[in-house]
Amino acid sequence: MKHIFFFLLVALCSCTQKKEYNVLFIISDDLTATAVGAYGSKVCRTPNIDKLAAEGVRYTKAYCQYPVCGPSRASFMSGYYPHATTTFGYVSGRDNIGAERKTWSQLFKEAGYFTARVSKIFHMGIPIDIERGSDGKDDPASWNEKYNSKALEWQTRGEAELVQGNSDGTIERKGGNVMTIVKAEGDDLVHADGQAAEKASELIRKHKDDKFFLAVGMVRPHVPFVAPKSYFDPYPFANIVLPEKVENDWDDIPERGINYVTSVNGEMSIEQQQKAVAAYYASVSFMDAQVGKVLNTLKEEGLEDNTIVIFTSDHGFHLGEHDFWMKVSLHEESVRIPLIIKIPGEEPAVCNSLVELIDLYPTIAESAGLEYSEHLQGKSLVKTIDDPEYEVRNMAFSVSQGGKTFLLRTDEWAYIQYDEDAKSGMELFDMEKDPKQYTNLAFDPEYESIVDDFQQRLVEKLKEVRANDLGIAYD
Repeated sequence: MKHIFFFLLVALCSCTQKKEYNVLFIISDDLTATAVGAYGSKVCRTPNIDKLAAEGVRYTKAYCQYPVCGPSRASFMSGYYPHATTTFGYVSGRDNIGAERKTWSQLFKEAGYFTARVSKIFHMGIPIDIERGSDGKDDPASWNEKYNSKALEWQTRGEAELVQGNSDGTIERKGGNVMTIVKAEGDDLVHADGQAAEKASELIRKHKDDKFFLAVGMVRPHVPFVAPKSYFDPYPFANIVLPEKVENDWDDIPERGINYVTSVNGEMSIEQQQKAVAAYYASVSFMDAQVGKVLNTLKEEGLEDNTIVIFTSDHGFHLGEHDFWMKVSLHEESVRIPLIIKIPGEEPAVCNSLVELIDLYPTIAESAGLEYSEHLQGKSLVKTIDDPEYEVRNMAFSVSQGGKTFLLRTDEWAYIQYDEDAKSGMELFDMEKDPKQYTNLAFDPEYESIVDDFQQRLVEKLKEVRANDLGIAYD
């Protein structure tokens, strides 16, 4: 009888023991949800991301915490809002976060995982750090191994065209954070993301018998829009349908709400705008192909059944909506992101709960059975994996412009406030009736009570997000 009890006890312990999972975290740069097939795009081709979305949990209302690379990445890698670490610029993975706070990857490293960074995870200047093959603003404490892609970016050989600040078409190409297009000669390995996919695949093969946390950063579709010429073929620019242009669209947007890059200050003709969108889609398709290579390696090595896979972006990107381009804006296309989480053995699903990028840290740590700081400001999404109807948040929060502009996003409303006292303006959009955000209701007397409610919620939210790791509010 004692022997039977012993074997039953062993069996019970085996059933309840947490399975150890590897983690494969893939992040794109400047990828808006509107350019992903699984999120409704009818033009941009993303078959590999779409396949992952069909196998995992696809979050339809995921939001970044800052629509600029550096502060967004510092936020979700640390699990804190930008205000909690006062991280609003292009800082390193450790600046302001503090030595006492463990990053997401560092937590896995200290738990005995092999952790590796491939290309851009914390902030890197694109194209400069890629041109140099340098670390950017990395956090060495997070990794056992690192790899920097190196490529020519805007100077890559091929047919080039500058579609921003080039109204007479006399400039072929230009470096920096501008929309230079290059239909490149050569194969995928000429480019940073091709190299990243190759290195990631190499690390998967090398460490397939280890516990690993592999973070793979794809730099496309961040400008410059550079990819092998074949990826441009499906997107003839003349076929691109631009977002609707509404007369006097900017009249009800505060001055601070006009994005830093527009069709106007970029002196972009309609043809140049079409070429920009087509090149963005080509860059996305190229990035998607590299994602497919990494996922195929995982499958070939028999690791799909014990590896958590995450795909997301650091923030979105405007493609001519309201004549806006790039990021920084707190409008929908700039702050909403694709987010897919695939956990072995879990059923595919679609989750419509509002979620935030900082929720990744506690979610994956919990899924892997790791303990994490109770002061993290992200919320675990584990319950949504089992029950996609579960509501994690009733509001998403994002900031911009040095932490002085705020977005409160609920299912029904998007409220944007410029400055804590709203002296520089407000925006309120009915996201059910006006999802493209054409009509600002903030100053309509009919919606005064709704604005008042959001202003109070912002005061309360700022008290929450300014809490530090000790649970004490900043002054």
